[in-house]
Amino acid sequence: MYKHSVISLLLVVASFAPLNAASEAPKDSSSIGELRVRLQDAVRIGLEKSRTLELARLERRMSSEKLMEATSAVLPQITSSFTYTRTLEPSVLFLPNTPPFSGPLEISSDNSAKATLDVRQSLFNGSAYASIRAAATAGKMSDEAYRNAESAVLSDISLAYYDALISRDQLKLVEESIARWEESRKDTQAMFRQGVVADIDTLKAFLSVENLRPDLIQAETRVNATMTRLKNTMGVSLETPLVLLDTLSVALRAYPGTLPAAWQEAMEKRPDIRQLELQVKAEKDKITAVRAERFPQLTAFGQLESQTAFNDDVELSDSGWPVSSGVGVQVSLPVFTGYRISSRVQQAKISRFQTMTRLEDLRANAMAEIELRLSAWREAEKRIEVQSSTIAMAQRGYRISLLRFREGVGSRLELTDSELQLNKARTNYLQAVYDCLVAGVLLDRSLGRFPSERTAE
Repeated sequence: MYKHSVISLLLVVASFAPLNAASEAPKDSSSIGELRVRLQDAVRIGLEKSRTLELARLERRMSSEKLMEATSAVLPQITSSFTYTRTLEPSVLFLPNTPPFSGPLEISSDNSAKATLDVRQSLFNGSAYASIRAAATAGKMSDEAYRNAESAVLSDISLAYYDALISRDQLKLVEESIARWEESRKDTQAMFRQGVVADIDTLKAFLSVENLRPDLIQAETRVNATMTRLKNTMGVSLETPLVLLDTLSVALRAYPGTLPAAWQEAMEKRPDIRQLELQVKAEKDKITAVRAERFPQLTAFGQLESQTAFNDDVELSDSGWPVSSGVGVQVSLPVFTGYRISSRVQQAKISRFQTMTRLEDLRANAMAEIELRLSAWREAEKRIEVQSSTIAMAQRGYRISLLRFREGVGSRLELTDSELQLNKARTNYLQAVYDCLVAGVLLDRSLGRFPSERTAE
């Protein structure tokens, strides 16, 4: 009896288990795959998955290996070799056929072997030393290239994030405008039933709502497009639901007060300028390396050699392995190379002049870029200050016009104008905040700073 009771209890519990699982399944599935990010989260994910940064990292490794390759020219070079020879036809020495000689004499053994160990050490090689300096400079260039790529990725993600934020807020403005007109339409219909307004007023109220539908569709399309670009920039799947946790707001930022101060900061921090400056230095080292080919090269060498020869009727262990060794110094000096070295020196000089010209061009473009972006940032800040007070006045004007319209004192034209002014004030403020954030990101890039995570909680 007890056994049957236990079985019955288990069956009841089992019957409720699927119900519980089914009730919990929608909750779990709804949260799977959703990615909720702030700007700093988007930047972190983008840095982890950026292919551009991966290429820059590989380039740094390549530069490190090239430096090792250049250093190998001044390190000892040790070479070993072993040679075994099987004689198929013996070598002979022809002697006079007179006593005590009796014709050709075989002088080779059936088997022969030789083991050699060669050691060479460069004592002086001016070209190699200059090449090492150039390779070390190239390594620093790859570090600056990585910083430049990292700054570009950070800027791209920040701009894409701000694009997604403003498109989301613009959609919200359109939805709020439609909601206000819907409320106004309901008020108009109620007033029409009371005989306060004419039928044409209800038609105008209806058209005011419907004319905003295309704007709503365009705003929704922009949201989808900007979210797609943000996902692609971050390196996440386009199927991943993305939720942005930040809002468009401007934090206090400190920038140089004068153009010369901004220019000085950019010259010290911008990785692209630093990269070209290092390239000029590397080109100078290359000129030195090519010129050094005219100088003598001094190399010390040593050799250790052991060899043997024996016939088939002799055991290998019974054969002798005499050892010989020697050391020496080798000096090589090019006398005439057919103007090859002179031509290479001129090529290296021309290449350096080209790099110096590109550097001057980059500096000039950077100065103009900084001036324009600093001006754009200051303009956006002033627009924010102006629009902040404009929104408050536009909201107050709309409330007054709506109240007057409901009381039958104001006209629909007055209400429409107040709605347009409010919507324009909000749109202008939103655009000013967005422009200020974008100008800050671009100005950070121009100054060689990394974009800051300027978001509001």
